[in-house]
Amino acid sequence: MTPRLLPSAPITDPRQRLKAIGLMALATVCFALLDATAKYLVTVKAVPVLQVTWLRFAGHIVFSAAVLWPFAFRPSLRSAKPVMQVLRSLIMIVTTGFNFISLRYLQLDQTVTIFFLAPLLVALLAGPLLHEWVGWHRMVAIIAGFLGVLLVMHPGFGTLHWAMLISLVATFGYALYNLSTRYLAAFDPPAVTQTYTPLAGAVLLMPFALAAWEQPQDLTVWLLLASLGFWGGLGHWLLILAHRIAPASALAPYIYLGLIWMSAAGFLVFGQVPTAWTLSGAAIVILSGLYLFARERKVLGAKVVGPASDIATQ
Repeated sequence: MTPRLLPSAPITDPRQRLKAIGLMALATVCFALLDATAKYLVTVKAVPVLQVTWLRFAGHIVFSAAVLWPFAFRPSLRSAKPVMQVLRSLIMIVTTGFNFISLRYLQLDQTVTIFFLAPLLVALLAGPLLHEWVGWHRMVAIIAGFLGVLLVMHPGFGTLHWAMLISLVATFGYALYNLSTRYLAAFDPPAVTQTYTPLAGAVLLMPFALAAWEQPQDLTVWLLLASLGFWGGLGHWLLILAHRIAPASALAPYIYLGLIWMSAAGFLVFGQVPTAWTLSGAAIVILSGLYLFARERKVLGAKVVGPASDIATQ
């Protein structure tokens, strides 16, 4: 699901920069549609979360087989670290499932704001896990991001919904997923990691999903279920294309467009309006993330690259 980024040369053509930004913006639209579809299926249509999660991975395989494998890369399971590849996929399964559970009870803008904490968690966990320690500047940004998420959850100022804790656990899992991607990049080529992610997820989840299976009652539900893998697969491919044109440091600010699309989908589909708590917390988390990216860009220069799917929740 998360490809290793190819190093990008500095952009000299403004049209190329605009193209990369456009691809990034379209990717965030895809992820918003993925989450909105999953929320609609589990809340309005009462489709089991296991079924939705499995079809998200199975649909990704179909998308990859039809679109990516013939033109973009050749699938391969020849990994130097197969156990780590499977473990990474297990983390993604849990992360996706927990995110879909939280979507059943929370607004889209709330879940995406909590997920914006993922890049900050990656920076925090990279120290003990990968020995990539952060300085005090970035530590301040990480702490501020946590405070922003606390504003969204606002414990002590009302009822703390348990689904917010589920979403927070999913975000933590997603940070571990990104770190495992970074670790595997030193051993396996991108095509191997791209092959393992949806395949392992579909195979490992299949018996549980079939046990919980409920036959869709109409064609609309079938079409929505089929679209899950399309939105996820297309979103990740657009991210790859964007990062091949521009470095991650140049595209980082545009991942936060996801909040606009999520809020719009929440309002149009579910009639949900972002609360003052969510907007205030989102502002702090976004500013913290932007400061973190700016700091890394200053320290590492144009060589800054990172996981292509920091914004991708599934």
